[in-house]
Amino acid sequence: MTDLPILYSFRRCPYAMRARWAVLEAGLLVRWREVELKAKPPAMLEKSPKGTVPVLVLADGTTVDESVDVMHWALRQADPRDLTRQQCLKQQAEIHELVTINDAAFKHHLDRFKYTDRYRGACKEHHQKAGLEILHCWSQRIDGHGGWLLEGGCSLADVALFPFVRQWRIADPHGFDSDQGLQGLRSWLQSFLDHPGFERLMQRADPWAHGGHQPHFPADAIAVPTDQPLFHLALAEDWKQAVRCSQYSVSTRGLSLHQVGFIHLSWRDQVPDTFRRFYADAGEVFLLTVDPTRVHSPLRADAVPSGELFPHLYGALPVEAVTSVIPYPSD
Repeated sequence: MTDLPILYSFRRCPYAMRARWAVLEAGLLVRWREVELKAKPPAMLEKSPKGTVPVLVLADGTTVDESVDVMHWALRQADPRDLTRQQCLKQQAEIHELVTINDAAFKHHLDRFKYTDRYRGACKEHHQKAGLEILHCWSQRIDGHGGWLLEGGCSLADVALFPFVRQWRIADPHGFDSDQGLQGLRSWLQSFLDHPGFERLMQRADPWAHGGHQPHFPADAIAVPTDQPLFHLALAEDWKQAVRCSQYSVSTRGLSLHQVGFIHLSWRDQVPDTFRRFYADAGEVFLLTVDPTRVHSPLRADAVPSGELFPHLYGALPVEAVTSVIPYPSD
């Protein structure tokens, strides 16, 4: 874990929240240093004198201290759900515009609506009205794009904006929940709050101190050892399609990598139970043996609801990383 990047964060800060969500999406692990805002650690201030979170310190000492830059750094490592819309310049421009509006105009009104007494001369009603105009616009976009800010599903814009919309709702829950013009936005926000990743995002840690306990984020995950094989159960037709296109992009039975965000893998002793639970009636099934040293995307072992850890691959599985393909169960 000593070679992992260091992430200075604060649990409730919306900028830090969206950075951590990108780390989750990309299948990464970081050394997690939770910050007490009234006593910011000197080690963080040395790397980023502006004193705001998040601050990411890479293994080579490079500092990334803007939240959107941290998100882009994480998603360059792996972007299995294509949050950045890598092949669409038009949607990339839309993402940039939405994030710019959020970080400038909306954040300006949010702060002065939520913390009016901190800003001399601020009028709460004015900033409430201006903020709601932006929220209504976003809600209309969501209604027109199938529940997301952009066509095609969740994007970096959705991840970057939802922590700030959540803050607005916390400031005025009755107004937010009763506004008929925000129905789409409410459902959109709730989809994040109900997502299993949100609980992981909001895991707690004591403020970091030099020489103290060093947790990692996400706290319920571990690195996957690369000195032992990994396994995956694949429907025969899915594997035959993978051979034709040189990579396998099925997460698990009936679900794609793009839908789930990772490919489900197993350690050897987990295979029989996985087969019984999900594949016993599936017809022809192959057991793939995977060499973890040959994959190109992050591997992370994540806890499932039962608490058991399973290895996950946050990207497509190259066919050349599969060292054995046999029918399963096999005589």
